[in-house]
Amino acid sequence: MPREVQLTRDGYERLLRELEQERERLSEATRILQELMESSDDYDDSGLEDAKREKARIEARISTLEDTLSRAAILEGSASKGDLVTLGAVVNLEDDHGGKLQVRVVSPAEASVLEVPMKISDESPMGKALLGRKRGEKLLLDTPKGKREFKIVSVEA
Repeated sequence: MPREVQLTRDGYERLLRELEQERERLSEATRILQELMESSDDYDDSGLEDAKREKARIEARISTLEDTLSRAAILEGSASKGDLVTLGAVVNLEDDHGGKLQVRVVSPAEASVLEVPMKISDESPMGKALLGRKRGEKLLLDTPKGKREFKIVSVEA
């Protein structure tokens, strides 16, 4: 049986939008590939091979997105049980130098460090360290800049 993928509502909708964009890209890639095949010269098929590879990459991404979405279970309501960090929770952290960081613990399928709050995978070192912790607890993490201590200031749904 395929493993369920837990997603936040926002994450699910973002993946749906990405799937639609990839389908549009596939349509365009297919059109370009057909044009290249019709005008292909036996001596110069490098563009044709590049187009085939790009189409295959898009098809693979579509397949991955469809699989993820078909196994999705959307986290509804309060993802956080009180002050406990669970999947979907937004966690406000303070490091040992007074720096502040806000992260949302999500499944790997919707992790993105480019969003605010930063969405970290529950399978990442920080995600694993946060799950099951409570407000006020401290944790020590290895970061690219060495070991850093973080305190959980608050946990929000």
